[in-house]
Amino acid sequence: MYLIAFWTFVLVAFVSIGGFFMFRKFLKVLPKKDGKSKLDWQNYWVERSRPLWTEESKALLDKLAAPVPGAFRDIAKHSIAARIGQLAVESGASEVTEAHCIEGYILATPKRDHSFLISFLEKNQIDYSSYRHLLDSAK
Repeated sequence: MYLIAFWTFVLVAFVSIGGFFMFRKFLKVLPKKDGKSKLDWQNYWVERSRPLWTEESKALLDKLAAPVPGAFRDIAKHSIAARIGQLAVESGASEVTEAHCIEGYILATPKRDHSFLISFLEKNQIDYSSYRHLLDSAK
């Protein structure tokens, strides 16, 4: 009887966790006031900025997305690339620079993860001092 109760608990826990992540994904697909969803906008900015990416900026994006667990890395990389691309396109830049990458990385990272972001940037000796105001606003 205890074995059945244990596996019932495990099954309910796994279904709940999966449902939570599916619901979050569902919320990203819902259209906003402008008629486009968050995912539509991410795809728009990635496609619009595609010609601006250099090999160095792609390598930096890979480096910035490295701490994300492998199962979520592609999704996180796409979100970060969309934010970086938006910054580059809106600034009228001819290519994505390191400054765009760092600022986009900070803006794309949820505020609850900023402490991990700061430790990662410091560990990799990436200068983020000019963007500290973006991190301070989260506190």
